[in-house]
Amino acid sequence: MAGKPRLTYFNGRGRMEPVRWLLAAAGVEFEEKFLESREQYEKLIKGGDLMFQQVPLVEIDGMKLVQTRAILSYIAGKYNLYGKDLKERALIDMYVEGITDLMQMILVFPFSPPEAKEKNLESIKERATNRYFPVFEKVLKQHGQDFLVGNKFSWADVQLIEAILAVEEQIPAVLSAFPQLQAFKIRMSNMPTIKKFLQPGSPRKPPPDEHYIETVVNILKI
Repeated sequence: MAGKPRLTYFNGRGRMEPVRWLLAAAGVEFEEKFLESREQYEKLIKGGDLMFQQVPLVEIDGMKLVQTRAILSYIAGKYNLYGKDLKERALIDMYVEGITDLMQMILVFPFSPPEAKEKNLESIKERATNRYFPVFEKVLKQHGQDFLVGNKFSWADVQLIEAILAVEEQIPAVLSAFPQLQAFKIRMSNMPTIKKFLQPGSPRKPPPDEHYIETVVNILKI
């Protein structure tokens, strides 16, 4: 029997959090190794473990996978969360790419200087409520199904519930005009694997704090 997937990243959300979400949603247990120093990071690079000298790194099925999108695609395909055919996969890809654009704003927000935080938060709210969430509200309303694609739980659903909760942490009332997404959030949060991931003590990481930000800045020298 193959061992558990091993995730190497900082001890925080960042680009690894959607990987944790997807594995957890698929009911897959995993191990984590946290980078705490520049030396650890440089050792991975010198050892050839990081193809493009970047984390996240996921060791799974005898492979060392890098690049978040490639990691997520592999996991989604392996655990039957990537649609039943090419058309469904294309829809899932489109939805995931859109959600990723929004999540990129959330990802960099903690690293913005204090004087820019209010403006950046307003940008997140504007994009979420005017560009991204209306798309998924319309999709769910039009087909009247529980899930975004093919009436089956997929990678796109996992990415969307992660994004909803991440935006709500910063803007609690962001779903006030989106009843379909409110219902979607409740449905997804009550799915057994996701409900487990949302419980205290799970591998889900908390919002970035000053220690996490300082660690990332020091290791990556950004």
